[in-house]
Amino acid sequence: MKILMVNKFLHPNGGSETYIFKLGEQLQKTGHEVQYFGMEHEGRIVGNHAEVYTSDMDFHAGGIGKLFYPFRIIYSVEAKKKMSLVLEDFQPDIVHLNNINFQLTPSVIYAVRAYEKKHGRRVRIVYTAHDYQWVCPNHMMRIPATGEICFACRGGDYRQCSKNRCIHNSRIKSVLGTVEAKYYAKRKTYGMVDVILCPSEFMKKQLDTDPLLAGKTVMMHNFIEVDAGKQNDRVKKDYVVYFGRFSEEKGTKTLLEACRELPEIPFIFAGTGPLEEEAGKVPNVENRGFVTGEALRKLISEARFSVYPSEWYENCPFSVMESQMYATPVLASDLGGAPELVQAGVTGDLFRGGDVQELTEHIKALWDDPELCRKYSGNCKNIKFDTIEEYCAKIVRNVYKER
Repeated sequence: MKILMVNKFLHPNGGSETYIFKLGEQLQKTGHEVQYFGMEHEGRIVGNHAEVYTSDMDFHAGGIGKLFYPFRIIYSVEAKKKMSLVLEDFQPDIVHLNNINFQLTPSVIYAVRAYEKKHGRRVRIVYTAHDYQWVCPNHMMRIPATGEICFACRGGDYRQCSKNRCIHNSRIKSVLGTVEAKYYAKRKTYGMVDVILCPSEFMKKQLDTDPLLAGKTVMMHNFIEVDAGKQNDRVKKDYVVYFGRFSEEKGTKTLLEACRELPEIPFIFAGTGPLEEEAGKVPNVENRGFVTGEALRKLISEARFSVYPSEWYENCPFSVMESQMYATPVLASDLGGAPELVQAGVTGDLFRGGDVQELTEHIKALWDDPELCRKYSGNCKNIKFDTIEEYCAKIVRNVYKER
């Protein structure tokens, strides 16, 4: 098959980029032809035969071109036109959409259907939902000004986005987000895709609240690429680990408050973010900064347990999966897709997201019971996640091919 991967960034930038690069690479290994469409960027590492991409949109840069962004983030004439050129050149069987909103816009969906009509050939559109964008204009179901989790827009009342300044706490950006959501809802654009891949049951449940999307969703937890066999027999040491971004939505502030209440417990943090300076002020927190590769694997695998305190509806958090693959139990918040990965009382525990007291009590209980941690660690070794090979095979068999 010929598969066109579509994503706004074609350079390493985050989870969705890792996803498309790994999946695309595996598809090529199994004999499929894969090309990519998205924005041009000096760091771009994948592309298409036609060498056609949209111009780079940097919302953080200045310049007169930025004046036109409010129009381009709702519907991009450029993206539709250039997508059409790539379609004509590549003639794909599958168009696999990922993060397209704002920089590419759903105009690319119309390009596919126009190409299909012009040539009289079926092109299957698959979308992997990396966030909640199609039911929530700010994609997180969280009000940034207050930190409240929110379902207000889920039923289609997108005015709440403007009212609560949900996009970067900006009135103008939030109004644009409202306009975009209303525009595509009215045109029933998202209903034009064939299959929506949801990396968690929680994500599937949210998207199923939209009648246009219900019936198209398929749940598949993400794949994981970890050589756990070399890591899960390491001797556990006396510390608790947190790794990831240091920010309020990730629950870092709540975790730091719990750390202050437990001065006898040593914590090791690995990451960066807005709360990095605050983390450095807590005596029993050692901040290792940004850690990768073998150093990170060692840090995770030797921890007595890890904490995943996120306060927004995370999808299928790799941090939880990675901890478990290294036989490290996880204490996770009960929000979003994390509870689907942690079996409370077997491979770790859950606490009420955002509740400092409950988090503190759970940390202390686990720390005071090393035998329980060892039991959880042993159970983690029995967890089975899909490898990229298994995940790819399932997509080809159950998603790309019409049943």
